[in-house]
Amino acid sequence: ICRGDSQLCRQKAAVYSLDVEANPPERIFKLIDQVNPSIFCIHATNYKQALYLKSPEIPTPENFDRLLDKFGGATFSAEPDSWNLDMDAQNPSDANETYRYEYGAPVQTEDAFLRLPSPVVSSWCSDANPAGFLVNQATKCIRSVSVEKCDSIQALSMLFYINSSILASVFQVNITVQSIVVQSLNGMRTLLSRSDVLRLPMVLDGLCINAVLGVNYHITHTDTGEIIEAAAAFVLGAISKEALSIEQSFEISFTQKNTQPVPLSGNPGYVVGLPVRAGSRPQGYPFPAGFLFAALALSSNKHSQLTILQSTSTQDCLAAQGARAPVLFGYNMISGCKLRITAAMKCQPLAQTLLDVLKGQSFPEYVASFGNSQAQDVLDWVPITQLHISEQMMSITLQSSCQIPVSLGIEVKWAKYGSLVNPQARIVNVTATITTTTLKQLPSGKERIIPITSSVVFTDISSPAEPAYKAWPTINIKLPFDFFYPFV
Repeated sequence: ICRGDSQLCRQKAAVYSLDVEANPPERIFKLIDQVNPSIFCIHATNYKQALYLKSPEIPTPENFDRLLDKFGGATFSAEPDSWNLDMDAQNPSDANETYRYEYGAPVQTEDAFLRLPSPVVSSWCSDANPAGFLVNQATKCIRSVSVEKCDSIQALSMLFYINSSILASVFQVNITVQSIVVQSLNGMRTLLSRSDVLRLPMVLDGLCINAVLGVNYHITHTDTGEIIEAAAAFVLGAISKEALSIEQSFEISFTQKNTQPVPLSGNPGYVVGLPVRAGSRPQGYPFPAGFLFAALALSSNKHSQLTILQSTSTQDCLAAQGARAPVLFGYNMISGCKLRITAAMKCQPLAQTLLDVLKGQSFPEYVASFGNSQAQDVLDWVPITQLHISEQMMSITLQSSCQIPVSLGIEVKWAKYGSLVNPQARIVNVTATITTTTLKQLPSGKERIIPITSSVVFTDISSPAEPAYKAWPTINIKLPFDFFYPFV
């Protein structure tokens, strides 16, 4: 992992190695100076204009004589009027260096990196795992403890997780304490009213109190990758003297400034029981469908989810308008209502009302293929195919008739994606089918009740795994001159 000006000869590089002799094995971190492997090496960038192509000056009647004097001879110099030959002078840009992170780059602090302990080889915690920028993570690991020495175990103290500032801009960003939750021995949790009081682990009545059981980091950044805020929420608890180890949980999330965090339904694949994420392209968007970028999901429904009609206790379709239930991944669902039709009802308003009941006010156009698909990743969004099917229904003897929607069926096809050891659920196709029926005019004073249904079906279309090898075909033939016969 390199950091610094890629045009210079030497760069700071983070080198990781695994100490297999330690028990448990540990990841070792070193920060070294690495020589740039490029053939052409720039020791000092003292002429910034040489790093990019400058547009030539176009001759005009006003500058022609000057350009002729400068470039009209057999030879001319392309050097600037003044060169900066002070090789030891500090580059002003380096003095006010701004740390702009790229996706996955370790979040740097004063001494090393922002720690996000995680299990490495076994379930034991390793504190050498750095948090990656924009990589939402949640880990759990086991920590060996001793109640008598709990006040000297760094990983049990709040200071271990907030005492280093993040290298983010000209001014370093301190990690503030957002909240503190205290957990008792029986698991009951209490939110403290004040989070500005530092609680350090200590031994009291044979217990180790104020030990860190969980840390939740929240990082706020700009659209250019600059970290501007960092906060940590702690869960502190008591450890009994009989305990030889505890389980700690760690989590980190990132939010862009002036934006609302988008709830995910998996990372990356969908998780069974979480909502299917959906969105629409804003109306009047000037670009074609191939250039949606961040437009997707910006004009989506309230929760950026795919929803269906929610059944109510009255089962009245006209009263149930607006009641929606989120489509949960992997859950086949069916809901419905009853529609009471009278002769006084107008066909077209009734058809539009039923369509709104089935599809909702803002039916999405796209569904996220992964649970963590971002709006700017155009290829990660699957368009919803909408079909209309007509069927002949009741035959009531009067003159006029109309088509009204009676059901909405959503089929979500998904497949296992990635490694066979840890496959991820990925949506590959979504089809929404509206079924309409012919309804003829009712006689005056008559009424009829018809059912309106909405359903969702999830279909796994994963191909069966190919075997690692195929058996050779058995060949039982007689070779010339009985050379191998009777061997197969």
